[in-house]
Amino acid sequence: MAVTAVAELLIVEDEPKIAAALRDWFAAAGYAIRLSDSGDGVADAVRAQPPDLLLLDVMLPGEDGLSICRRVREFSDLPIILVTARVEEIDRLLGLDLGADDYVCKPFSLRELGARVRALLRRTRPAARPAGAEDEVVLDADRFEVRVAGKALALTPVEFRLLRRLMEKPGKVYSRSQLLDASYEDHRVVSDRTVDSHIRNLRRKFGEVGQDPIASVYGVGFRFEVGRDG
Repeated sequence: MAVTAVAELLIVEDEPKIAAALRDWFAAAGYAIRLSDSGDGVADAVRAQPPDLLLLDVMLPGEDGLSICRRVREFSDLPIILVTARVEEIDRLLGLDLGADDYVCKPFSLRELGARVRALLRRTRPAARPAGAEDEVVLDADRFEVRVAGKALALTPVEFRLLRRLMEKPGKVYSRSQLLDASYEDHRVVSDRTVDSHIRNLRRKFGEVGQDPIASVYGVGFRFEVGRDG
């Protein structure tokens, strides 16, 4: 079973309000998010666990964004967007000469930045198999829909958010509490066993199209398995 994985963004921003706004906006758009408020250790983190895109503030405590960009380009060609309040042309040229793919000045529109991120990921991520390919599971966060081999699954909002979390990292085991946190945006208090009910419904709906991609791990939680058929 092929899976169109959720793109992961590493956001490096030291201003708490901006970092929170970026995290919330991109998470709501369906991205997996990692955050850092300092430049120290960012290049090493990228080497150890590469994101799909690096959103990098230029002015940071510790190592600055331009230095990080230079270091990352020594071992990776992952997409990098620099974000800064410094608007001088020399800074723009310097940033791009260091290997950045794009450059956004503060203040910026989240919608415009989101469009740039999507466009850059379309150019740089490996081409997905065409929708409708045999056994492919495609999760479209913008349309809030899931398709299996081109067939849409009728999911509730809670089921969609739960599946989105599972598909962020196929093979990773998520606990019931982690899945609950991802499934209910209003953070209502519900039993951990509520997840079991949603998992049963998801398995039933996948079963209707001949698939069974969600595995139980006794005493731990659940994971999304690539290549697990019904």
